[in-house]
This record gives sequence, structure tokens and C-alpha cells, in this order.
Amino acid sequence: MSDRDNPAPPKAAAAATRSRGRQDSDEGYVLHSYPFRETSLVIETFTRHNGRVALVARGARRPRSALRGTLRAFQPLTLAWGGKGELRTLYKAEWQGGMVPLSGSPLICGFYLNELLLRLLARDDPHEQLFAAYGATLATLAAGADQAATLRRFEKELLAQLGYALILDRDAASGEPLQPDARYHYVMERGPVRVADGDAAADPELSGQTLIDVDAGDYRDPVTAAQSKLLMRSVLNHYLGDKPLHTRQLLKDLQKI
Repeated sequence: MSDRDNPAPPKAAAAATRSRGRQDSDEGYVLHSYPFRETSLVIETFTRHNGRVALVARGARRPRSALRGTLRAFQPLTLAWGGKGELRTLYKAEWQGGMVPLSGSPLICGFYLNELLLRLLARDDPHEQLFAAYGATLATLAAGADQAATLRRFEKELLAQLGYALILDRDAASGEPLQPDARYHYVMERGPVRVADGDAAADPELSGQTLIDVDAGDYRDPVTAAQSKLLMRSVLNHYLGDKPLHTRQLLKDLQKI
């Protein structure tokens, strides 16, 4: 079957057109950067309208380059680029201001978010709602809010936007509403299944109240906070595969995740 027989959806076609041509202006953040040749950088960016895009910032490592102080993580930028390959050329980067710099453990949390996006987002796949959630999460971390709860909310939104939304409103086996005092095991891509009285503990074991709280975005209960961390780690590991997250170990060392 030819492409004419099976045309791409309008959104996908528009994204493909953008990925092959010049982009004069898009909001974005730098997720990661590394040296390229003698004086340049490759920057992995997360943009509002184009998703994750890899760009070459030519000359960015030169001492007098205007880009040296601009291409920093966690700062909102306006970006312009061009090119037809997977690695395109950055033409312009302008700082938009308004974001308090992250430091200390919130900074490690920010790197954790970036590593999740790098590992789970495909290139040139726009996720505008997730982009907005990312910016809001950075602002929340910078404001000193509860870091664990902030990360759980972002992880849940990330999974939903990627099509892996958690099922948290019913027993996957029976279809019945969750019981706050019951014990459950979360079965990947199915949802929670009740653990019968006398059965061995689930791994991780989750109370019905924890699942109800996570569904509502409420992490105030210490049990919910502890069990939701185990739930999210288990689900994310399923989609991340065998390669561990480097920043997760740092956060574990800081007792933040």
C-alpha cells in the first residue's frame, strides 16, 4: 500500500513537515548537551510544537559565543533551527526569563525529569500538554514544594501523555470499585488486581486508598507517599527496560525518591 493510499493524519503530517524544514520560532528547553567537534555542542531539546529535537549549536563552546550562557537546562528559550536530518542546525536561541534557577535537591529532581523525557520520548513527536506540565513542574520545584509529590504528579502525566495511562479507578479483574482497605497488585497494562486474604504479599503491595489517592493526585498520607513511589518505579521500569536511570540513584541517595 502506498502513502497515497494510507495518508498520515493531519497532526502527524504537519509534524513530519516541520521536522524536514526550517522552524523559525518554537518554545523549548535544553534537556541535555554534549561536545560536538572542536567548538560546537549537540543539544537535546524539548519543544512545545515539535517535541524532542536534537540540534547542533555551532561555535557554542567558543569563549565569546553568545550561546554559552543561553543554552542552559531548565530555562525557557525561544529556538529557531533548520535542516532535514535527525541532527539539525540551531540558528537562534533566546532566553525568555521568568524561571527561578534550580539548586540543591530540586536541581537533581530536574535532571531526573530530563532523563525520563530523553529515555521515553520519541524524536519529532509533539506533546504540547506534557510540555506545559514540564514547565509547571520546574516552577513548582523551584518554589520549594514537596518534591516527591511533584515528581509523582509529573510521572503520572508523562505516562498518560505517552498512552500508558494508569488505571486507578477499578479492580482490573472484577471491574468493581477499589476498596480503600483492600490490598492490590498493579498488573502492567491491566490495572490493579485485588490480593485475596491469605495470599502472599503483592510486589509492590498497594492499598486501595493509595490507588484512590494517586488517582486524585493527593499524596499527603505518608502511606500513599511511600507506596506511590514504589508503584511509579515499577511502572516506569516496565517501559524503560533494563537500563537504569542515573539520576534515580542520586535521588535515592538524597532520600527524595
